[in-house]
Amino acid sequence: MMIGLRPYALRGFFRPIPIGLPACPVEIRPFNTHTTAVVALSKNTLRLNSGDRMITASNASIAQATISNPEEQVLSALRTIIDPDFGEDIVACGFVKELSVDPDCGLVALTLELTTPACPVKEVFRKQANETIRAIPWVKDLDLTMTAQPARPITPESGRPGGLQNVINILAVSSCKGGVGKSTVAVNLAYTLAQMGAKVGIFDADVYGPSLPLMVTPEIPILEMDPETKAIKPTEYEGVKVVSFGFAGQGSAIMRGPMVSGLITQMLTTAQWGNLDYLVVDFPPGTGDIQLTLCQTVAFSAAVIVTTPQKMAFIDVAKGIRMFAKLVVPCVAVVENMSYFEAEGKRYFPFGSGSGERIQQDFGLPNLVRFPIVQDLSAAGDGGRPLVVSDPLCSTSRTFMELGASVVREVAKMRGGSQASARGPSVYFDSEQGAIRVKLPGEASHEEYLLSPVTLRRNDTSATSVNEWTGQRMGRDEDIPVDITPTSINPLGNYAVQINWEDGFSQVASFELLSRLRSQAVTKKLSKAVSIESTASSPSVANAPAATVSSEIDGMLATAELQ
Repeated sequence: MMIGLRPYALRGFFRPIPIGLPACPVEIRPFNTHTTAVVALSKNTLRLNSGDRMITASNASIAQATISNPEEQVLSALRTIIDPDFGEDIVACGFVKELSVDPDCGLVALTLELTTPACPVKEVFRKQANETIRAIPWVKDLDLTMTAQPARPITPESGRPGGLQNVINILAVSSCKGGVGKSTVAVNLAYTLAQMGAKVGIFDADVYGPSLPLMVTPEIPILEMDPETKAIKPTEYEGVKVVSFGFAGQGSAIMRGPMVSGLITQMLTTAQWGNLDYLVVDFPPGTGDIQLTLCQTVAFSAAVIVTTPQKMAFIDVAKGIRMFAKLVVPCVAVVENMSYFEAEGKRYFPFGSGSGERIQQDFGLPNLVRFPIVQDLSAAGDGGRPLVVSDPLCSTSRTFMELGASVVREVAKMRGGSQASARGPSVYFDSEQGAIRVKLPGEASHEEYLLSPVTLRRNDTSATSVNEWTGQRMGRDEDIPVDITPTSINPLGNYAVQINWEDGFSQVASFELLSRLRSQAVTKKLSKAVSIESTASSPSVANAPAATVSSEIDGMLATAELQ
């Protein structure tokens, strides 16, 4: 009788099956195959294929063979290391590669292939892997190599034209108001990602007022063009490729919007960026034609929004987030620059506080990073050497490292990179039920539930629906039809969905809002799921106020048995 087991697939869980055979030594020898896990060698022989090695157990029980499998011992140890972002162990995430064991000599060799060379927990993984593997009694030495997943070139059909085909992630750093320190954040973020081990480039998209030539001082401060291909060769400073209109020579920058948009797009897409992990694009301020053209021409991975605590900046940043939402570019972080200063051990907020938290709450953005008012930050930019390069150990540079780690984590989660992506959020409109089906990670054991569209619409928290500072709702709920339905629902990174409604309204619904509506629902057990139309027409709710109807519908839908 032959029994097939795959150690990788079972993740260390083996059910011993005694077969009454006398014990004998287990032979381990190299073997590469993708065929059936068990092959008959003789009448009393079983062979277990674990991928890279074969365990041949002659006249031994399966239980004894699997327990004495040194490769499985190493994998079991590595399964105790959990990726904090994906929520799975590093073996399940597919990070463990080229595992080789020699128990006779006590040697183990393996490679940890992470999602990005700038992984913020790279050294944590290295330390944990060393500790867990060396804790195995027979292990005497460990050869551990840390690498990143190979670049996956993106074809022009997917939104990466020309010189951007080998750029893995493109990040937008934007603000809707000038003078908030956007370029300072963009440049220091780019060099922070480079310090984290990534290949990085930065593009200055501001033709009218390019900042990059002042903030970095490359040895060759002029862009060169290939006479045959007409491609732009980026200049380089401290290992980061840089392109700016300011490096194209002195000349008039008096151009109309369409001319500027075309010029910026041409410079961005024809530059020979080569293989990059991250390309940081420093957007010009505003939400006009240039920004729209860039987002429609290039498939951006994510956006970082820069603001200050002032009320006007808060209103503008909401516009920026909505612009990116309409263009299906997820915002992964908000930077509140010039947030405070410290004197004599106290922290002062000269421009007020609370706007950053308000943005996070309203839009469900995953990360908020505050930078203080410090002279060194602006002085470093004016001196042509970013602060994270000139003083990488100062407190402000450490805050930039925090920002860089946040961006890397969010982008890695959006790219999938592990089996955890299959457990990601799911939000879509079920036309048969007349309801929005919601399934969020960590929400009620990841169970799916239903929300009525009208309730979700009437709980919009944007500036169109709610006064930014008083919190009072603007307009009447009764003006929104009870039977309103969405025309499309698109994901926005790891934090929200973009919902376009049939009346033309566009809503950003954060996962936090979706979860809150679920928790506030009235519980009422039904024998089967009901549609909004049939419930709204029932005598008990037909004459009730619109808000009550909406709440009652949600209460019944949220706990209905899903068909």
